Parts: sequence; C-alpha cells; structure tokens
Amino acid sequence: MIQRTSLRVALTTAVLLFGAAGPVDADAAAPVAQIQALLAKPDVMCGRFDQTKQLVGIKKPLASNGRFCVVAGKGVLWRTLQPFPATLRLSKDEIVQMQGDRVAMRLDAKQEPVVRMINSVLFSLLAGDLGQLDKLFDIDGGIQGKQWKVTLNAHEAALAKAIGAITLEGSAYVKKVTMSEAGGDRTEILFSDIHSGPQALSAEDGAAFAQ
Repeated sequence: MIQRTSLRVALTTAVLLFGAAGPVDADAAAPVAQIQALLAKPDVMCGRFDQTKQLVGIKKPLASNGRFCVVAGKGVLWRTLQPFPATLRLSKDEIVQMQGDRVAMRLDAKQEPVVRMINSVLFSLLAGDLGQLDKLFDIDGGIQGKQWKVTLNAHEAALAKAIGAITLEGSAYVKKVTMSEAGGDRTEILFSDIHSGPQALSAEDGAAFAQ
C-alpha cells in the first residue's frame, strides 16, 4: 500500500509546486507551455487537501483530509489528519511513514527499487527534467482562459498499474487531481487554502521534515 500511495503522492504534490510536465509531441507544445507559464512556482507551498476514494463494489466512498507541504530541496510532506492521523514524507534518499512521533516505516532508496523509481519520477518533476518524464508518460494538456487541464498516462504497464491515469486541473495552482486506476477505483483530491513562502511552513511541518 505504501508503494502505490507514495508514488501517487509524489507525482501529485511535485506537480503542484513545479508545474506540469512537458509535451511529447508538437501538437501539445503550445497549451502545455501556456499552462507552465500560468503556474506559480514558490520554493515553499502548503495547504489543505480533501481526498475521496471510490472503490469498485463499495457504495460509500472513503474520505480523508489533511495538510500537505512541498519544499524545494527537502521534498514532500503529506499529513493525513482525518479519519486517522498519519504522515508520509518523501525526500531524495528515502520515504518515511510516521504514526504520531513514531516512525512506522522507512524505505531507503539505496535498498528498495520502488523508492528509486518513486524518487526518480519525483525529482525529475522537481528539476524539470522533461526528457526523463517523456520516457515514462504520454502527456496531454488543454487550456481555456486561465483554467487548464493536464493528463498523464504511463507508458509502461507496471507503472500504469501502480498509478493509473492522472488528471490535474487548476489555474495558478493545481486545484483538483483525479486518479483512475486500471481496476476501476477512482481517487479525487481537492486542494485549498494554499499559502506560499517560508511563513507557510509551520513549526510542526518543520519538525516532521526533520524526523
């Protein structure tokens, strides 16, 4: 579960801060370039997320909410507050899952192949390494006024199975992410109350990054 969740979180929050990935063909170049121009790219960004997951065969969706932070040079912090507190931290060298102040799981990039894959995608996004992303995803984008939409579909079957298709919508920031899995499950994440700059990072956020 942590492997699949971590990859989705990495893709989602990294794109939130550093913008949509580049196009894979000439037809997509113009709208994606315009989308990148619209996106704010602060070094620090934090906000609220509300997530709804609809599982195949289950009528009532699973709902959760919490706080996210993306900090250039440090990584991604994904803090679920309800229904159960949990924190996921992704950095260049590791993925750490925490329950309260206790480290529940730590995956080292040097030892775990999945961590290397997650971090490769994450930091390609962070660095704007469009060539690397083009190897992994078919990317398509559209824009209307100041509103835009981008869809990422993985080339490789294993990656597509792990993350499904990802659609991002927004303006200066990503406001909505929809992830559709091959098996039919669907996750929707809404982002709000977004703040940028060093003051956006709380003392609790800073402590979680340091754990």
